[in-house]
Amino acid sequence: MKIAIGCDEAAYNLKMVLKKHLEEKGYEVDDFGADKGEKILYPDVAYKVADAVARGKYKRAVLVCGTGLGMCICANKVPGVRAAVCHDSFSAERSRKSNNAQIICMGERVIGMELAKSLLDIWLECEFSEQSRSQPKVQRINELEQSHIKAAMKKL
Repeated sequence: MKIAIGCDEAAYNLKMVLKKHLEEKGYEVDDFGADKGEKILYPDVAYKVADAVARGKYKRAVLVCGTGLGMCICANKVPGVRAAVCHDSFSAERSRKSNNAQIICMGERVIGMELAKSLLDIWLECEFSEQSRSQPKVQRINELEQSHIKAAMKKL
């Protein structure tokens, strides 16, 4: 599987640790993140990654910043994307199994490197089931998103 990864300067070290971890596990990784010392606005990175996910170029992606929150907020602005901040094993699991999140977000300033690798492994191993009791909820999220898009288009 090909995975996109992105970061701002606040999470360069975490990005590099996770990128190496993914490559060691055999994943192909495309890096959208800041280079060492590069100042970059996290919304620009989050948008590029989320847009690539929404277009089907990647099934999964990783976004990291200081807390994970900014990346998550921005990624979730892209229609068709579900991003989740995960800093514990239960949220990593449930973001996939219950919410079908395609993007995991984490923060270098709030999570250790080893925990981040462990959470990424959990997240990658979990799958969403179309037969789960969460499926109607995810479908409703999609319906509400489409309703909002249609309403916005009518205003144009």
